[in-house]
Formats: sequence, structure tokens, C-alpha cells
Amino acid sequence: MAGQLLLVDDEPGLREAVQAYLEDSGFAVDVASNAREGLELARQKLPDLVITDIMMPQVDGYQFLKQLREEPQLKTLPVVFLTARGMTADRIQGYNAGCDAYLSKPFDPDELVAIVNNLLEKQNALRASVEDDESHNIADLARQIADIKAMLTRQGGGIAQSPTPIKLDLTPREQSVLDLVVDGLMNKEIARRLETSVRNVEKYVSRLFVKTGTNSRTELVRYALEHGLTRGSG
Repeated sequence: MAGQLLLVDDEPGLREAVQAYLEDSGFAVDVASNAREGLELARQKLPDLVITDIMMPQVDGYQFLKQLREEPQLKTLPVVFLTARGMTADRIQGYNAGCDAYLSKPFDPDELVAIVNNLLEKQNALRASVEDDESHNIADLARQIADIKAMLTRQGGGIAQSPTPIKLDLTPREQSVLDLVVDGLMNKEIARRLETSVRNVEKYVSRLFVKTGTNSRTELVRYALEHGLTRGSG
């Protein structure tokens, strides 16, 4: 099962060895040597799963996990702790911190791949369930968007717009996704229209939430219409 992974470890030798094994197993792997770099990469790449060491300078794995969980677009990201601290108390602390799996060094790389595949399968099952809910709610969402457009439309004119409070640097693909969200399309439909994967659409929608400070599709639509962020579709 392919996936985009982020590996965070301050030991160059182990980091390179684990990266090579995961890539040989079919994964795309970004790497970081500390938690600060890891958090920035996670924000930029929105990986499918994170593998991180615990014992790192400045910001340890527990703090790094806490930072990930505080990011709206990363809070459900599966996280695997890969660490030399293998005592039962350490594993309990890791699970209490919110990690999804805990693998002690030295470890069998095949076990790591099995853990990663298992967690990604669970994520995909959860995503499929959410997509089913989305399809059931499409009529309701379309009605909400129509209501927002009607409410924002003034007599004799179009959408009443206010200046955008911040300058939004949207990529062409983010703009395309935004336009289609405003048209009421769900992720599956957007993926078909743009000839990409549903996972990529999810990443673009998450980035739009972050850039606009919104938390739902209806909030995003309202924000886009109020601030003239669409290209006149719909």
C-alpha cells in the first residue's frame, strides 16, 4: 500500500536506513532531523503517517506529538513512535500521549512496514466512511450553499463582498478546488473533475481551511463568497 510518510529522527544513519527500507517497500518518504523541521514538513506536505523518534534534542517526541495534535489538519494523523526507550512504562507514556503504535529499537523493518500498512488501512477505511457520509449529505450541503449565496446577494447586484482581510496566496490547484467546493461538489466529484485522488483533494481542502481560518465547507464557502475569492463559477 503506497502512502506519503514523514520520518523524524536525529540519528542520520538510522534515518537513512529506515528511509531506504520504506522507499523500497513502495512508500514516498520525507525526512527531518528534528521536531521543528518535522512540524514544518508536516504542515507543508500533510503526510498520511508520521514516524518519529522520542529522544531528540530541544523538542522531544512527546512534545512533537502534542504539537501535531494541536494542528487542525494534522490532529488525526497516525503517529508511530520509533525509540530506544522500550520499557513498559515508556510504552504506556507513549500511548497516553496519543501515539498510534510504539516500536522499540532495535526493530525488524518488516514489522515497521506491517504497522504502517495496518494504520494506513484503518485511515482509508475511516476516510471511506466519511466519504459515504458526505455523499448522503450532498443535497443538504448544496441547499446550505444556495442559502448562503441568497443571503449574501443584495437587490440589483451580485454577492456583497468585503475586502479580503489577509492576502491569500492560493496555488492554481487550490483555486480550482475552492471554486468546485463553492459549486457544491464533494471530494469524490472534485477528484474526478481535476483527475486527481480523493486524498489530494482532502489535502487541498485542509490547506484552504488553514489559509482562510475556517473549519467546515459551509464556512469556507461563505468566506470565499464574502471576500470574492472565487473565479465566478456557479
